[in-house]
Amino acid sequence: MLLPRIIPVLLVHNKGLVKTVKFKDAKYVGDPINAVKIFNEKEADELTVIDIDASVEGREPDYKMIENLAAECRMPLCYGGGIKSVEQAQRILGLGVEKVALSSVVFKNPSIIKELAEQVGRQSVVVVLDVKKRMFGGKYDCYTLNGKINEKVCAFEFAQKVQELGAGEIVVNSIDNDGTMKGYDLNLIEKVKSVTNVPLTVVGGAGRYDDIKTLVQAHPVIGAAAGSTFVFKGKYKAVLINYPTSAEKQNILPNNAD
Repeated sequence: MLLPRIIPVLLVHNKGLVKTVKFKDAKYVGDPINAVKIFNEKEADELTVIDIDASVEGREPDYKMIENLAAECRMPLCYGGGIKSVEQAQRILGLGVEKVALSSVVFKNPSIIKELAEQVGRQSVVVVLDVKKRMFGGKYDCYTLNGKINEKVCAFEFAQKVQELGAGEIVVNSIDNDGTMKGYDLNLIEKVKSVTNVPLTVVGGAGRYDDIKTLVQAHPVIGAAAGSTFVFKGKYKAVLINYPTSAEKQNILPNNAD
């Protein structure tokens, strides 16, 4: 059985590291390479880097940036942003990245999931679903391009679809909770878990290590991911890269003590 991993999520905007709130108001928090170096020292389980400009600007991934990040990174690295073809994804994996994250492309071309999984193995294919709760009815829609486009697709139905197409992992990102530091949307996670069996990573809302502990105790997710938790400290949100120590991880993830 795979144990849960604690995963920092780094957002790249204008070549800098930023953090958003509900996908808006990007705040500069540092240099991506420096952040990777710190997470190396802190022995993070895994790292996810998302270029939030690439798809919005309609450009290719920044391969030089990805190469530099992969060369520095000493933990498994997942990259997302601007990937529109199998060839682009293969090129990124060839730079030393372990997993590629697909988002907006899967709504226009769902078959890319199957094609890529057949080429590189489904373990390297991650689908990111940015979701937002509807005002009424308790349902969630999928959004793309930094939350600007409502794809008008039910998140739970689409999660089932990408699983069937061969996604090796699904990342569920709550737009409503992003950057709020008030905890994960446990109801959302429960609903996604009830309709899928593919490894699931969750992001959006963690503000303390206790939020991560609550998540992994409530749901057997494979990835407890967060942004603000690992770049801010204290009630005034001073910028400080941090990550749980080994002792703290054993408290957060009790299975790690086995």
